This record gives sequence, C-alpha cells and structure tokens, in this order.
Amino acid sequence: MFGPDPGNDPLGWYRAPDRGDIFATASGDMANRWRQVASTLGQLGGGDLAKTQSYLDRNVEDLGLAFRLTGDERERPWPLGPMPVLIGAAEWDMLEAGLIQRAELLEHVVADIYGDQKLVNKGHLPAALASGSPNFARRMVGLRPPGGYHLRVYTVDLARGPMGEWRVLSDRTRLPTGIGYALENRLALIRSTGSLLAGIGARRITEFFEALRFGIAADCTRADPRIGLLTPGRFNQSYPEQAHLARHMGFSLVEGRDLTVRDGKLYVRTVAGLKRIDGLWRWINTSDIDPMAFDQHSQIGVAGLVDACRSGQLSVANWPGAGVVESRAMSAFLPRLAQVVTGGPLMLPNAATWWCGQKAERDIALSRFDELVFASSFRGGVPGIPEGSTRIGADMDPDAREQIMQGLARRPMDYVAQELVATSTTPSIVNGRFEPRRFTLRCFLARGPNGQWMVMPGGFARISKQGHLRTALMERDDFSADLCVVGEMDSNRTVRTPDLDPPSVRRGGGQLPSQAADNLFWLGRYGERLHQTARIVRILVENSDGPAGRTAVPESVTTADRLAALLRQWSAAPLAAADENHPSPHDMAISALTDGSLSGSIPSLIEKARQIALLLRDRLSRDSWRAVHRNLPAVDAMDSDSLIDACDAVVAQTAAITQLVSDNMGRTAAWRFYDMGMATERASMMLQAVQAIVPGSASAEDLTALLDLIDGTALYRSRYLTIPFIAPVLDMVLLDPAEPRGLAYQARRLAEHLAALPDLRQDGLPEEPFRLAQMLNARIAGLDARQLDGPTLQGLRDDLGTLAATIGRRYFLQPDAPSRESGALLA
Repeated sequence: MFGPDPGNDPLGWYRAPDRGDIFATASGDMANRWRQVASTLGQLGGGDLAKTQSYLDRNVEDLGLAFRLTGDERERPWPLGPMPVLIGAAEWDMLEAGLIQRAELLEHVVADIYGDQKLVNKGHLPAALASGSPNFARRMVGLRPPGGYHLRVYTVDLARGPMGEWRVLSDRTRLPTGIGYALENRLALIRSTGSLLAGIGARRITEFFEALRFGIAADCTRADPRIGLLTPGRFNQSYPEQAHLARHMGFSLVEGRDLTVRDGKLYVRTVAGLKRIDGLWRWINTSDIDPMAFDQHSQIGVAGLVDACRSGQLSVANWPGAGVVESRAMSAFLPRLAQVVTGGPLMLPNAATWWCGQKAERDIALSRFDELVFASSFRGGVPGIPEGSTRIGADMDPDAREQIMQGLARRPMDYVAQELVATSTTPSIVNGRFEPRRFTLRCFLARGPNGQWMVMPGGFARISKQGHLRTALMERDDFSADLCVVGEMDSNRTVRTPDLDPPSVRRGGGQLPSQAADNLFWLGRYGERLHQTARIVRILVENSDGPAGRTAVPESVTTADRLAALLRQWSAAPLAAADENHPSPHDMAISALTDGSLSGSIPSLIEKARQIALLLRDRLSRDSWRAVHRNLPAVDAMDSDSLIDACDAVVAQTAAITQLVSDNMGRTAAWRFYDMGMATERASMMLQAVQAIVPGSASAEDLTALLDLIDGTALYRSRYLTIPFIAPVLDMVLLDPAEPRGLAYQARRLAEHLAALPDLRQDGLPEEPFRLAQMLNARIAGLDARQLDGPTLQGLRDDLGTLAATIGRRYFLQPDAPSRESGALLA
C-alpha cells in the first residue's frame, strides 16, 4: 500500500463500487471539487493522509468534542473524518424542497392530533398510532403553543440509494441530536484546513443557527426574552453537544433543578434570586419534563412546567408531545397523509413501510418475510426485537422468527415491516487512504422568526467502517464527516433574520444560575488545592535523600515530617500503621503524585477538577478547557527529576488555568465565584499549613518551607535581611494584606466579591455572607503576629469554614430547602 503523492490526484487510485458511489456518479464540475478537496487534504499531510487525520484529531480534542455510547462511563473523543461529503446545489435544492414539505406535513399532523383530530375522525390516521405511542402526551391535547407552531426544529435521517435516489430513514421531532456536532464538525474542519471549504464554494451554516435563535425568541411574550437550553445533565450521551450549543446560541444551560414555576411562569434560580425564563429549548423527553403531569418519578424535570405552557407565558421548542409522529408506524401513513394534506405525493419518500396493525399490510409483511426488516412500531422493545434495534427477516434464526410470529399473533400493532434500503458509498480516509464507505445523512430544519422553514445548508454525515448503518447518532466503529453543500443558495429559499432595532447598551454577563455558581466555586477550590499539594510535594522531593530515604522512625521531627503529615491530613498520602516503617519523603511524593485511590492525591484532584469542568463547558473558554484537560508528564518513581518535573507541570498548569480564566472571563458574578473558591481554599490551606509546620515552635528550615508555599522567600530576605523568624514569617503568611498568597489578602478578596454580588434583602442591611467576611477581616486586622497561638489559628479556621458554608446556603442550590423568593427580584 502507498499513500497519494500530494502533487497528484489522491482519488486517482480510488476504487468505487460498481454503482451508487456519490463521487463516482458526480458530474464533471462536482467531481473536480471532490478532487480539489482530496488533493488539498493530501498536501496538508505532506502526502500522508494519516497525518491529516491526526492533525484533525488534535483540533477535535482542542475543541472539547466528545460523546458517550450507551453504557459508557467516560466520554469518548468525537470521531471525525477529514473528507467531507459534497452535494451540489441542484441536487440539494430538490432535497431542500422535499424536506420542507415533509416538515410542514408533520407539523400539520401533530397539530391535528393535539387539536381537532380531523385526520383520525375521517379515517386517514388510525387512533392507535397516536394513543399507542409512548411519545403521545394526553395532557397537551387542546394546548396551543405560543406562535402556533408545535415544531421549531426538525431532524431527519436520509439515505442515498445506488441510483442516486434519496429516502427518509427516520423522522426526529423530539430532540435534534447531532445538530451541535454538525456545527462543531464544520468548526473543526475549518480550523484544520483553513480556506479549503471557502475555496470549493461550500455554503455557510451560521445563518441557520441565527434563524433558529430568532425563531425561538419570536414565540416569547417579552421583547427581550431570556432563553434556556434544558439539559438532562452531564451524564446524558450528548451533553457535550448541548453545552456547545448553549454557548454558541447565547442560551443559559439549565437543568430541571435550576428551574421552578411560580404563578404560571418559569424561573431560573440565580445568585440574584429568581429570574424569569421566557423560552426553553428542551433536550429531555416529554415524559420527564414535569413529574406532576407525566412521570412522577422523573428527577430531571420541573414540577408545574405544563402549567407554565398552559398559561401561554412559556415557549418550548419543540412543544411537549411533538414526538408522537416519530414512530416507525407513522411512516406507513405519511404518503397517504401527504395526498390529503398537501394534495400531492411526498417529494422525498420514506422507506416503504407496512404497519402490521392492519390485516392487509400484515399479510404482505408475512408473505415477504425474508425480504423485509422488522422493527417495533413505537421503538420500544417487543418480543423478538430488543429496544432500539431491527431484525432482517432473512437473517433470523428459527427461534427469533418464532418469537416475532408469536408477537404478531398477540399484538400485531406493535410491529412494522420495512423495505431494505440500499445505501451508496462516499470516499473516506481509512488507514491513510481513500476507501468507499456507506453513509447516511442527518439533516436539520428550523423555523425562522416568521415561521418559515430553513434547512441547514450542510449537516452531519455518519459513515460506517463495517458497512452496517442504523439510525442512531453514532454506533461503535462509526465516524462522522461534515456535509458540505456546494454552490450558490437559491435566494427564494433564504430565510432572513428580522430587521432589529439595536439593543440598549448594558454590561455584565447575564444572570448566573445557582448551580453554575456552585460549580465555579468548587473549580476554584480544587484548582488551588491541586496547586498547593504540588508545591508541598515538590518541597519534599527537593529535600529528600532519594528513593531509599529513611526506614526507621526518626528521633526528632523534621520539616519533611511536618509536610508529610500535612499531606496525610489532606488525604494526599496514606496513613502509616503503627507497626510499619516510617515512610520516606520520597514515598510520600510518589503516593501524592501517582495514587488515584487517595482522595486528596494529585491524580484524584485533577479528575475532580475535570469532572467539575464538564459541568462548565458553556462557560469555560477553549483555552481554559485545554489547560484543564492537559495530561501530566510521565512519572518515574526512581527518578527525582521526573517527580519534580511533574510537580512543576502541575504548578504551571494550575497557574495557567487561573490566568486564562481571569483573562477570558468578564468581571461578572461567574468570575467572582471562581475567584472566591480559590481564595477560600488558599486561606484554608495556609491556616492548615501554619498549624502543621509551626506548631508552637519552628526551625529556620520549617519557616523557609512555609515561605515557599507563598513564593515569599525572596521578599522576606529583602525585607528582613536575616534568617526566618516565626513572627515575621507569620505576619507575611497570615496578616499582611499586601501578600497575594497570604490569608489577609484572601479574606479581603472574599469581602470585596461578596460586596459586589446582588443583595436580596429589602431592609438595606448586609447579607450574612458579607457580614461574616467583614468580621473575619476585622479579626485578622486586629491580630499581632507575635501573639498568635493554636486557639487563635483554630478560631480563624472555624470562622473561615462558617463563611464558606454560609456562602453555599445563600447562593447555591440546597436540597430540601425552600426557594428564596423576592417579588422585587422576579424579572
């Protein structure tokens, strides 16, 4: 095997199947664009397409693209191939017209099911197809959405047949999974290939997201609405996609526990009290959105959300219950419904489908059993077909065939039979060369502000390495590709955003949800804890005797012993049993740097910080995200230099994260909570370090180690010109308000941040967190370093702990606690 010469045509060696390949059947102009893309990709890798893939993979990682397969505990890097799928303007215009017709048809069917129900009453649609669907929401019957549209976003899976014909594989009206990945695929490809897409005339997709944002806002009752993206949480398979979308669209990323309904209106709990939400882009199923109206066991919904919908004060995209038309059985009736509703045939047909709930169709399915694919009518599990899967009649063993036969005899309405849809192939880079792979497309439509449908001029291509394609977003061994529409856009189909008056000038970063404030606070705490732990480990290694160390219990307590005891106190090093040899400082360093089972070790703290960062995808800059996820260098337990290098890397990484957050985050409440978390942890660790290193008496070596923790050795020497003494050192570490890593400085920062945060009190008195911070500052200011003793230090720690707990009660979500309400703050 050999790779393409970057100066030649990499597709010159491409061997397409006999028929159906999208490149092999392309017209002359489109074939030249395919070759142009392939040649440029070859040049980017210096003739090695595998290098081009590696470069793209790095960009995907930098963007934070990830996903989960069912059963995964951890996120996987998003699999993106560098070769896009290209479609010409003429072919796309026909697809676009068919997609819009289909979207309008589904809107009409959904509106009829929840409205007049004429299609059912006149026999055009069996009632069982609506009432039997798990996505049918009986509580929504008769409720008309604001603006009149049940569907604001519509997603559809398409397959291209061997003769170039297109078929709809699946309609998706509940959740537009993949729409964020389509956006991120395009961003990653542009970052990796520069002007390649512009050079072939690929249409931009940014206007689509503008139309979607303005369209959702158009249904809201207020002129300047607040819109949230409702997510199930970070364990959802597409949570990274949802976070990226919220950031890109300017929506608040909210979970059910962030929200509450009051007097028919929806509010988000923020650090400034309850703030009204006018619109929701929901990414959870209808059955989970409101435990009072649907599934009472739901832990991710909002009690009373349906009441907010009923009041007309809340716009929801898509409207609850819209998924009723997603069933496979519905596909059997869409051709007939198209004739009834539009007066003509479907311009973009779906795979031929027979619903077995009707005798004639069931008989056809049984007579052609080996030619068809059998599936559940409503996508749930049925005898012979596990949930979410399909079975090809010809491939069934006798037991599976008998199970389906018995299921058809008992409940035939639970089954559909569909034709096998042959799919064409596309050139894909596999193992460093172009090879044909089967593909499907996921396309996206959104209503603009005037209710007009706009089709994203691009989308998401799913490519199979093994040749098996299902209709899920992504299966094991699949990868994705960008879909590029090449050629000028038909101006008649352009959805223009409204002419808007310029907004009034304002400052700030919007209202910060309480849960986001909590996460930012703890990101700051974990980052500072990681920073200080690495500093102590570095001191231990630099002053140790190497891997051998001490093996016997020493006669006197050294600085290393006191630092090791501090690591144990922080759960960064193991506790030694009474009958064991005293571990050496080198042993302590190895445990703190490598033992992930210790809750306070560096690997554990890195993982905790990353888990918190997953909840803040919509708030962290990409540079901050990369810094949080940068891996430690390899550690050689027998090499002190590698241990010191690892500590240096952690110190530099945490300092970089702090600087990046400080530089990229406006001085809003979000930044204040991050900085308060860091200040709280730094103050707490300084007090603990003083208690451990200076327990009443201390050597010059002890005090030098304490100064090293605040980077204060050089300043001390310039200030005192003598060896370290207890009182001057404690004054610098604890009481000097100008020392940026000392206690007094942190206490002052806490008071300043709390003073700047919104106040819920109506009587003008300070809130409790600010009052406690002022008291802490006053107490520190009144102390004399020469008179500091154990009880005083412990009292300061207790005061700091009380302040941190009070901040949590005031600003963060509290389970089982009543909501803080203030009429003046409901906005």
